[in-house]
Amino acid sequence: MMVPQLWLCLSFGCAAALGHSCLSAQFRRPGDYILGGLFPFGEDTVNLTTRSEPTLVVCESLFTEGLVWALGMKFAIDQINNSSSLLPGITLGYDMYDTCFEALVALQLSMLFLAQNGTTGIGVLCNYTEYQPRVTAVIGPHSSELSVVTAKLFSSFLIPQVSYKASSESLSNTELYPSFYRTVPTDKNLVGAVVQLLHQFEWNWIATVGSDDEYGQGGQTLFLSTAGNDNICIGFEGLIPADPAEPNAKEQLEDTIQLINSTKVNIIVVFASTLAARALLEHSIRMGLGKKVWIGTETWLQSDTTASIPNIQSLGTVLGFVTQTNPVPGFHEYVADLFRSVEQEEFCQESRELSRRTNAEALDMHCQECDRITLRDIRPMLEVAVVQPVHVAVYSVAHALHRALGCTSTACPETPVRSWQLLHFMNTLSFEVNGQSFKFDQSHGTNTGYKLIFWSWRTGTLTYLPVGEYKQSLYINKSQIRFHTADQKEPTSECFRHCQPGQFRRIKGFNLCCYDCTDCPENTFWSSTDTTSCSPCPQHQWAPAGSTECRDRSERFVFWSEYLGPALAALAALTAALSGATALLFLRHLRSPVVQLAGGGRSLFALLSLALLSLSCCLYVGKPSDGLCVLQEVSCALCLNGCFSAFFTKALEIALLTEFPGRAPGLRRWVTRGRAWLLVALCLLTQGLLCFCHLRLGPNRLLVDYQSLPTETLLVCETRSWAAFALLHGYNGSLALVCFLCTFMVQTPGKRYNVARGITFATLIYFIVWIFFIAIYATLKTVLRPVTQIGTVLATTLGILGSYYVPKCYIIVLRPDLNTGDYCQNPTEEEPEEDS
Repeated sequence: MMVPQLWLCLSFGCAAALGHSCLSAQFRRPGDYILGGLFPFGEDTVNLTTRSEPTLVVCESLFTEGLVWALGMKFAIDQINNSSSLLPGITLGYDMYDTCFEALVALQLSMLFLAQNGTTGIGVLCNYTEYQPRVTAVIGPHSSELSVVTAKLFSSFLIPQVSYKASSESLSNTELYPSFYRTVPTDKNLVGAVVQLLHQFEWNWIATVGSDDEYGQGGQTLFLSTAGNDNICIGFEGLIPADPAEPNAKEQLEDTIQLINSTKVNIIVVFASTLAARALLEHSIRMGLGKKVWIGTETWLQSDTTASIPNIQSLGTVLGFVTQTNPVPGFHEYVADLFRSVEQEEFCQESRELSRRTNAEALDMHCQECDRITLRDIRPMLEVAVVQPVHVAVYSVAHALHRALGCTSTACPETPVRSWQLLHFMNTLSFEVNGQSFKFDQSHGTNTGYKLIFWSWRTGTLTYLPVGEYKQSLYINKSQIRFHTADQKEPTSECFRHCQPGQFRRIKGFNLCCYDCTDCPENTFWSSTDTTSCSPCPQHQWAPAGSTECRDRSERFVFWSEYLGPALAALAALTAALSGATALLFLRHLRSPVVQLAGGGRSLFALLSLALLSLSCCLYVGKPSDGLCVLQEVSCALCLNGCFSAFFTKALEIALLTEFPGRAPGLRRWVTRGRAWLLVALCLLTQGLLCFCHLRLGPNRLLVDYQSLPTETLLVCETRSWAAFALLHGYNGSLALVCFLCTFMVQTPGKRYNVARGITFATLIYFIVWIFFIAIYATLKTVLRPVTQIGTVLATTLGILGSYYVPKCYIIVLRPDLNTGDYCQNPTEEEPEEDS
């Protein structure tokens, strides 16, 4: 049977050494079931200084802590093997390796664990149900970043992996990592503890810094989302290099500290690995950041790497949370006995014999620096290193094996058990270790709670003083905490400012505690009962920007008292006067050929309609009402219809004479003389019925508009139904279209007056004016809306007067020689001009 091995020092670059050669060999133990251990025994030399010439420093506390964890695993296995009830007749072996804090190394070692038992290769199979890897379960690694890498690999083979320190919340995803477990709380619990700590001291203006790795990124992201929902304002958030030896690490650290200093926060929460935290604290001291409250996590809070920084006391106050654990009985004595045994020749002889029987083909176990670690070197770390999670991790696998094998208190059946068969029992089994009960929850973790630790400096000596505890809620003994302030009271760290009356608090980001003072916008006012927003004014009131009260709106329409109203009324009166003057001129020359050709008495009726249409513009000036809005539309439609009905009879007469000359004499009497007046009356009656339908479908009504103008209430007439509007004015448009179609193709010799051309141009001008009017009227909602209506009415009136009646007035007044029967003839009476 292959002997499982523990290789504490590896030959690919680890600078740390881990004890005597004989101790290294003694760690290699065979067994019926082998546990794989991944521990950070060693660390590459790193540059932790800021001088231009790098200095190599070996952080011994890092690998001594890893050694203590490894010893904790060995102690738990020895206890289990010596137990007569947990796994009677079964011996647990172990196969431990140094991860060197490198993901690639951890991955190589994981591949070795997955190798088929008795070989150094991984079998490629369709079904791994009966596959027996080299190890039954894996303990470690310690960091979240390494655990994310290895957990995916072990989960593919459903090999239980129990970490004693990885706390990243992403590892709680049991779908991605079905075989990953941990014996420490997750970062979600840690973040809850930090948030409650901030609330207890009423700190809501803070900075947060994380290392640029799985632990720092995950912890900071979780903290930011939780803090945002608890009204904690983040003045600065940033990531620092996880490896201080990176080329741009110094610049990033300096930029981070300068930005923190500019925010003037007094509280800094640090989610960072040990080396990253050390680099941050060193730069803070060198750059004179000033005394702050530093809230740390277990990764660096109890590490000698950070505590040994020169002048570390000048940082201020250091608080933080570490996992709530109990001492492991007998562990210190076990370690002491083990190191005393190293000095015995018999122990070393046994180790060398075991080493000769070890198969070292997989990895080189040679280590030249394994003779310099003594009990005195690791004794300080024994006092602070958390061993219980490693101890519980080993026992969780042992209890799962006990149930999977079907062991009794006296014996275990000789039944083979595969790694995947342990998962069911690890998910459901509650087990006891040293009198304390444990059980993995739904996310495969254990929530043992936290202790709140305060860095207490007395006579230059650092003491990790417990000042509180957290599980579901936080208890703090504030009297034991001595802050860096002059009165040793907690400092304030708030973002609140006092805004002036008329200003409200504009929240920055998602937190209520940090804001800018901003003037209330227009039409809102500031109320002392609500300082985070401005209250809108009632719709009948308004307010300027930065106001504390609202003012009543004034009404806005076309006033008679302002220049626009009288000017429009004067223009309407002038247009009506032109229509009246033209009517008087036509009346005086009613029997003249040109007036008779224009329609005779019906032309007078059309001019009267145009005069009334011009006077109706006065209905648009002054304060509108529902009745006035109805009267505006009805008067416009009826007056236009009076004009176009007169044109309609003349256009039909022209069409009969030009298009149907053979039947014209018989049909012409229906559109001339008295019967023509019946046709005009019929057109007016039809328009009157359409006006009645308009009133029933949806007449125009008064619109009180509070939105279009900032300080005034706009009173305009609103079109309730565009269908009713189209019905009302569509009839006049149809009459105008018939007139246009009847006259636009009529040709008259140059020596004859072309009466059809006047009707063509008059209707064409009407169409152009009203196309523009509808496009503007449908979108315009200001005081210019009635002005547009007035302009449309006057433009239509002046267009008809100018195109149809002015040429005839010209003949009557200035060219009476043309006002003859020869020149003013109907089209059928005109002789075609001979070709020259």
